Amino acid sequence: MKSFIQNLPKIELHVHIEGTLEPEMMFDLAQRNHIQLPYKSIQEIHDAYHFNNLQSFLDIYYQGANFLNSEQDFYDLMWAYLNKANEQNVRHAEIFFDPQTHTRRGIPFEVIFNGLVSAKEDARQKLGITSELIMCFLRHLSPEDAINTLDQALPFKEKIFGVGLDSSEVGRPPSLFTDVFDRAQKEGYIPVAHAGEEGPAEYVWEAINLLNVKRIDHGVRSIEDPKLIDYLVENQIPLTVCPLSNIKLCVFDDMSNHNIKQLLDLGVRVTINSDDPAYFGGYMNENFYATQEGLNLSKEDLYQISCNTIQASFLENDRKDALKRELDKYYTTHQG
Repeated sequence: MKSFIQNLPKIELHVHIEGTLEPEMMFDLAQRNHIQLPYKSIQEIHDAYHFNNLQSFLDIYYQGANFLNSEQDFYDLMWAYLNKANEQNVRHAEIFFDPQTHTRRGIPFEVIFNGLVSAKEDARQKLGITSELIMCFLRHLSPEDAINTLDQALPFKEKIFGVGLDSSEVGRPPSLFTDVFDRAQKEGYIPVAHAGEEGPAEYVWEAINLLNVKRIDHGVRSIEDPKLIDYLVENQIPLTVCPLSNIKLCVFDDMSNHNIKQLLDLGVRVTINSDDPAYFGGYMNENFYATQEGLNLSKEDLYQISCNTIQASFLENDRKDALKRELDKYYTTHQG
């Protein structure tokens, strides 16, 4: 089964590029940018990666982002992720980035953007892995700040595929951000949003009805509302589930209690993703391993989840068809 997962063609739909900052790179960036680290060793950073909830994770996540300052820093971060993803047979990734995390520190938008885009274009040419950027608004900041960020992004919108909503969920419902999402959609951005991770199922409804999202990021608490589940199934609205993240942040206490298999069996278009892999203990393969083992998923289950991911992506239909053919051939050959 491990070999089956390793070689399975994959797509990733929920990964935060700032969340791929490995401790080793953090050390290198601190030296490059002459920043004093609050840790004495790489091991100390690893030891600090223990979280009780989303907020305790975000505190160290934003601390880590402080080491990203130059175009080269953002290039190196994106290149490292895409190289790792390529090694794990990820064919395509739709990647979140959080400009407000950096612009609030005085980093110009174009510095962030140019570094990320240069790396993803190099990865496409040299590795064959494709990717798209989704710009997230930080929900713990004001809706006005989100609108200001959208304004900064408009000169670059040809290379930013969509907009999202992330950061602290509790007490920050999607309804606060209707204006910026309305404007973003008029500019041609595809909307997605984090909802139903720590926040209630009602936040998922708000993201669908008020923000007009095409995908729900996380969404595991949708199970609390049977009518919502029926709606997700009927309309095939995907959930970009992040199993290791959910365990690390105590959304579920153990993988055996995760509800992704239950959602899959109900017909929800669930997918497996890594979220913030440097902090949560694994990239795509590790998430697949842990989910398969914890819930005793079959090859058929993993195949269906992979089919869901292809359909949930924002790729053109021709590329989706090609990836589906590759997946079908692999599954047919290795399903025994």
